[in-house]
Amino acid sequence: MSDRISQALSRLFDKHRIVFWYDTKQELRSDYDAVSIPNVEKLEIANNEYGLKYRVLRESSEQKFLLYKEGPQPEDLDNWLLDVQLAHGEFRTDQVAIWLSELELGLEFAEVAQAHAEFFQAIKRKEALKKLLKPDDTAGQLRLKMLAVCAGSEPRMDSVVETLLQQLAEERDDGIRLIERCGLDSFLWEQLTRFYGYEASEPSLRDFVIELFKSCYAMTVGGERTDDEVKLTGDALVFLKRWKDSRQFEQGFETLSAECAEVLGIEQDLGKRDFRDLVELDYFRLIDQKIISDLVRAVVGRTVTSGDVALWVRQRRQGHWYGEFRHLYEAIEFAARFVQMLGEARLTMDSLSDGVQRYSRSWFQLDQLYRKFTYHVRMSGQASLMGELSEQVENLYSNNYLLKLGDGFQVHVDAASRWEAYPVVQQKAFFEHWVRPYLRKDKRICVIVSDAMRYEIGDELLGLIRQEDRYSAELEPALSTLPSYTQLGMAALLPNKSLAIADNDTGTVLLDGQSSQGTVNRTKILQAALDGRGQAVKAEDFMQLNREDSRELLKGNDVLYIYHNRIDHTGDKMHSEGQAFEAAEQTLDDLIRLIKKLTAANANNLLITADHGFIYQNRELDESDFLGDAVSGDDIRYRDRRFVLGKGLSASPAFHHFSSEQLGLDGDMEVQIPKSINRLRLKGSGSRFVHGGASLQEVVIPVLKVNKKRQSDVSAVEVDILRGASSVITSGQLAVTLYQSGPVTEKVQPRHLRAGIYTQSGELISDSHDLSFDLTSENPRERELQVRFVLSRKADEANGQEVFLKLEEQHAGTSHYKEYKSLRYLMRRSFTSDFDF
Repeated sequence: MSDRISQALSRLFDKHRIVFWYDTKQELRSDYDAVSIPNVEKLEIANNEYGLKYRVLRESSEQKFLLYKEGPQPEDLDNWLLDVQLAHGEFRTDQVAIWLSELELGLEFAEVAQAHAEFFQAIKRKEALKKLLKPDDTAGQLRLKMLAVCAGSEPRMDSVVETLLQQLAEERDDGIRLIERCGLDSFLWEQLTRFYGYEASEPSLRDFVIELFKSCYAMTVGGERTDDEVKLTGDALVFLKRWKDSRQFEQGFETLSAECAEVLGIEQDLGKRDFRDLVELDYFRLIDQKIISDLVRAVVGRTVTSGDVALWVRQRRQGHWYGEFRHLYEAIEFAARFVQMLGEARLTMDSLSDGVQRYSRSWFQLDQLYRKFTYHVRMSGQASLMGELSEQVENLYSNNYLLKLGDGFQVHVDAASRWEAYPVVQQKAFFEHWVRPYLRKDKRICVIVSDAMRYEIGDELLGLIRQEDRYSAELEPALSTLPSYTQLGMAALLPNKSLAIADNDTGTVLLDGQSSQGTVNRTKILQAALDGRGQAVKAEDFMQLNREDSRELLKGNDVLYIYHNRIDHTGDKMHSEGQAFEAAEQTLDDLIRLIKKLTAANANNLLITADHGFIYQNRELDESDFLGDAVSGDDIRYRDRRFVLGKGLSASPAFHHFSSEQLGLDGDMEVQIPKSINRLRLKGSGSRFVHGGASLQEVVIPVLKVNKKRQSDVSAVEVDILRGASSVITSGQLAVTLYQSGPVTEKVQPRHLRAGIYTQSGELISDSHDLSFDLTSENPRERELQVRFVLSRKADEANGQEVFLKLEEQHAGTSHYKEYKSLRYLMRRSFTSDFDF
């Protein structure tokens, strides 16, 4: 006890020269006698007040004194030393005083400590509180900090509420029970009234959270609303937006949102509303379900444009639940674009060459949109929800596009005497046309061959490469060899004088007389053509090399061919052909990583191409998609789903017949290819993913030229704040237009900003918005973004002052933000702005 008294007295002497000690119960004489504090003189009050007063105020006006009286403090009228006592300090030895002393709080907080004695009983709570205290704390701030300690939160009201609601969501009541035990519950409800307007005859956290969702939904959903629907203030809306965007508490938000949706009958209410009125709302998961359901119907019914769908999906990207529903939104957007583009497409051509060129300029996008749609539907796992839309897209793709284009192209295939599409370069000229020019300039070159990476996938890869800093890329089409199968396509990409299909039943291709199958044989071919300075490796083997070994490999070769095989490996197997589009997505990731590893190993020039493309239809095929005609002839050597090899093959109207010479091949092997997109039945083989034939999807292959630059060439799009007619804020909300100065391109990338209204001292006085500026439209009007800020109660304190609308940008890889742009406003709110009418 003596130690604690000494410590408490020492702290008082840090603030006061004279300290009074009344031993009211006359039980601490021994403690007084034991106290010894350096530079403090002890004096006892015992009918000597006048002399003491003279001594401490006149004779020793610099000396520190401890004045002790055994017994209670006299009444004020009888207290000769009252003026000295009031001007200096008093040491109290009751429990409340000891607590205050331990916390270095003045006696003005005695009432708080007395009222919440339970709080101070625990040493841990006192220690936690002490860390939060500041010299200028008021009684209200002290209670708020006590609330924070009980809840286990930051000492801010919103943080206290977020933490308590998280506990409610987890069906824990330790925080609120402790608050009640410490007598702080009435203070909590007072603060919820003060901050958010919450009032109830029997307040509870569950009642508050129901009122919170009810009021905020009614405030923002539009239409007529009654006082009964909106009982809370705008600050409640600011709180709800902050809470739902909190990484720490999002789980609790989602749990309570679901509970409140049920209590408030949100599903029934949403059923009566137009989804267009909901695109800015994200308080309930049901809102996303409603919007998605209605969007699917609208796209199926063709009552919306793809531009509108893109805008709505973009707005939803800012929403809380977008991550969960991303694949559905993406699928809907791709479906809308596909339907619109197909409706506008003219699938006619004047020649085989014209068809190839038109395909590589625009038609390929329909295959790309179909692939992206199908991929996202599969990834969403919502086959039933997307059933009608999937059915429509499948029918349009198969009948109105794939079959129609296949039939149209077949006319020109039938009319051609040789397999060529000048000026489009033929695949067998790949080495001389694209690789040789680098060697003439003494530049090393890496060639990546991705099996079955058809043209539309190459186009998506082009965009991804161009987005990367310091990378430039160009895309050209080439015409693959026929039949469009792996062994022939792979051989045609190597340096060659003659190509021939082996005169046996293997389908093997001989390049200048030797086998071109496998990396060992391909390395031999490269080394023979390049005086030993060429090599072929598998992509997975190259990716496992360390930096030193990969640099040595590049240094030792003028030409390096790297073979990647994910799409064909997946699609060509019956059990996995349905995952062909997932394999395409993974291929894009693989190739970006491979490109970066190559450039890190000092490869500055890359070519990326494919051996062939493919046809893929997601649903099971009809009987009509298979040829009824049996293959016949003198000597059938090899058959696949899209071609037949042999000699003396019988003519059939279902097939187009080629001699090796017509295909630019040596030897006398004959080739038959089913017309248009028809398949041959092949035992133990899939039928949805096929290649080998002459459709545009199979024979137009991409050739990408990739170059790594020395200087950065990527920038972020600029964003401006468009000031309205007034620079004065007069109400509880502020609507602002933000303008993206130009379209996003591969090299002008999106900008992600956080927007809010702040005081001069940097305090946020509105809700905060995370915004993505990623618009690609050339039309300036379509690059405007309307943002509505809801002001919090703290904005009242800034009345008459300048405030700032700030756009802030996150430092890459950190949680810190820097100011991007700001605009000044004058806060001039009338008292009438507090009224809703």
